[in-house]
Amino acid sequence: MYSKEYREKLTTPEAVAAKVQSGDYIKLGYFNGKPVTLIEALANRHEELTDVSLVGTAIVPPVPEVFKYPDSFNFIDWHWSKLTRMIREHVDNLSYAPVCYHACPEFVRNGTVCGGNEIKHVWQRVAPMDEHGYFNFGTNNSESLASFEIGKNRCVEVNKSTPICLGGNQESVHISMIDFIVEAPDDQQVFAAPEIPPPTEVEMKIANHLLDYIHDGSCLQLGIGGLPNAIGILLKDTDIKNLGVHSEMFVDAYIDMIDSGQINNSQKQIDRHKSTYTFALGTQRLYDWMNNNKGLASYNVDYINHPVVISKLDNMISINQALSVDLLTQISAESMGYKQITGNGGMTDFIIGAQWSRGGKSIICLPATHKDKDGNLVSRIVPTFPLGTSVTVSRHLVDYIATEYGVKKMKAQSQWARTEAIIELAHPQFRDDLIKAAQEAKIWRRSNKIE
Repeated sequence: MYSKEYREKLTTPEAVAAKVQSGDYIKLGYFNGKPVTLIEALANRHEELTDVSLVGTAIVPPVPEVFKYPDSFNFIDWHWSKLTRMIREHVDNLSYAPVCYHACPEFVRNGTVCGGNEIKHVWQRVAPMDEHGYFNFGTNNSESLASFEIGKNRCVEVNKSTPICLGGNQESVHISMIDFIVEAPDDQQVFAAPEIPPPTEVEMKIANHLLDYIHDGSCLQLGIGGLPNAIGILLKDTDIKNLGVHSEMFVDAYIDMIDSGQINNSQKQIDRHKSTYTFALGTQRLYDWMNNNKGLASYNVDYINHPVVISKLDNMISINQALSVDLLTQISAESMGYKQITGNGGMTDFIIGAQWSRGGKSIICLPATHKDKDGNLVSRIVPTFPLGTSVTVSRHLVDYIATEYGVKKMKAQSQWARTEAIIELAHPQFRDDLIKAAQEAKIWRRSNKIE
């Protein structure tokens, strides 16, 4: 039925890139929704263009060709990946945009994302069109449909390796909302992590502490990193059952828990019997497993991440990771000094939503130490943050903090109690120095809790 319209809109990446003019903003799909052939065609026009801005989130391979031409292109990334950090070491035409993830569709619709300028072009990688004229966004729902609602020169790049991720809501775009279609080469694959590294000993210790906070019927949100896999490994050896998933990110750690029946979503107050999420990133095993999986539901991020929606789920357990914590129990989860590492993403969204949930808890986790480039042990619990470090989470919003040395309740505690608790979560090697710093700042008084 839609084959004629498809043929009429089918064109080349070069023809679409030719519509870009100097000063234009291009909204890209996030994560694996970033097109490849379109960006390559745009980069080939670098001699003709200046001040073209591309807006995306969490760059995954391949590296966009536009970074080679800083006089022509700027790239705005709303949440930095490991690859984003690596690119930033070598280029100057890359910047971070601080956002709360649930608000991204609003920023797209009202033009805030482009500083009030019009989004002239919307480019996104999608799965092949189905018989009803829809192109599935695959693992990249987020604010995708909002972009197609308001954008000009809307183009999809069809990639046959994109998994079909069922909704939910707003998981697809209809051909009637698309101006141009390009097709990626048949052998072009979406990025997949080669493997998920096994959890470290420290991550297993933290996960073991967290088991005390997960019970029958809990609904889980797990962040990125090795900790979700550690939790999954340990949960398998418990009799905890009837778990649910309502998570910004869908990761490999969920697969075995769902296949075993430990996660069945039967106790959720909304979206019962469905694991809900807004994007996924992981191995090829994950993408193959997600393809046409009727137990999953992909939703727009202003649904999944909205604190009011999250709060409707009883016993919501939100588990996120931080980079460092200071003695005031402020959380830095995105930068070290002025150096951007990652981003806020949906961390604040789920911290608030989980605490509004009946029986819910927000737990912020981090290893107590890390090793610097010279191999020296460095505490992640610090008297004060280095100059330029972003405070991702105010101390007023912190509920629980966990390290390999335990879990401590921070919410509604006095500053003295919070300072003492965070020192107890530090590596023993650094506790005396932290106590001295706390005494000098007059935010701690001696008790017999710390040995």
